[in-house]
Amino acid sequence: MSLDFAALAEAPRLLMEARLKPLQGTRFQPTGFPNLGPATYDGPDGSRLLLVESAQSMANRLEAVCWDRVADDWVAPLRGLPVVKVQDTNGQSLTNTVLEAHRLNSPYILEGQDTSVLERLKRDLAGMEEGAVDVRKLAGILLELDTNALLHGVFLAKSDLAGGRLRLPRALSAFIEAGDVREAQSGGVKNDHVNPSGDTAKGFGNVPFARSEFVSPRITAYFNLDLAQIRAYGLGAAVTQLLIALAQFKIRAFLDAGLRLRTACDLECEALNVTRPEGYAVPARAALEEALPGLIAAVARDKGWPENRVTTVIWQGGGKTKTDKGRDKGKDKREERETKAD
Repeated sequence: MSLDFAALAEAPRLLMEARLKPLQGTRFQPTGFPNLGPATYDGPDGSRLLLVESAQSMANRLEAVCWDRVADDWVAPLRGLPVVKVQDTNGQSLTNTVLEAHRLNSPYILEGQDTSVLERLKRDLAGMEEGAVDVRKLAGILLELDTNALLHGVFLAKSDLAGGRLRLPRALSAFIEAGDVREAQSGGVKNDHVNPSGDTAKGFGNVPFARSEFVSPRITAYFNLDLAQIRAYGLGAAVTQLLIALAQFKIRAFLDAGLRLRTACDLECEALNVTRPEGYAVPARAALEEALPGLIAAVARDKGWPENRVTTVIWQGGGKTKTDKGRDKGKDKREERETKAD
């Protein structure tokens, strides 16, 4: 099945809003932040707003719905996309660039004894140590190594890779916000039926606690797909179509299956609306799932991808620590002095 993206051809952004509500009851638990707790703030009209899910967390959740943890592979419609996997010396899977915190910049990929990916990046990105970074060249390399990075964004913060200046911002970003919120205070107690007056510092005894949840008449998930950035990669029409379809698949899959954000925050989607450009509607999940294998195959033919698109890195433990490097530097200086003395 082909997808019609003609309405997006000249649009700089695809902006979407999903209307959400609690699956049961009216209360929900937002994300919390260290030393802050729930992020509440005053909106432009003076109403009380609440950040339910941050952009960082949403990026992770939009990718979690793309990975089949049991099969250790992409979910079926996305199989064939390039990815970097990390295994231990026994061949057991450890992590990959879809789920790893820093994606391709993961220390398990770039800081271990297996330097194959690092050396490939150094080779393919040589010549960018000075001057402007060639974003199109960077995007082309990421397409073949870790396609998802073209949507998620990446920051290769290593000094020996163009001085740590290789980065792409997120092309797909999202957050969830609730409006006109009210706190729903409750609490409970951890009961110790053996020794209610035991030492609570050691986990014994009865421990009462307070609990803050919220209610809101308006919970909205906002999605922003930067179409101008995707087109600026200059990777051709087939890649552009694939990335746009992949981004919309992530959104549809998240709204269908990824809205249990926490134990006390289980939401459902009432409607997904496009606010820009006018007249465009996000395809149904089934249509995207049907089209994506063909789009992946088209890019593979166009770019000459190999049959095996998984790059495997073996994790044997980290490289040299700062202490090790210091010792080596001191050893080198001692050897130099001894050589001169001889």
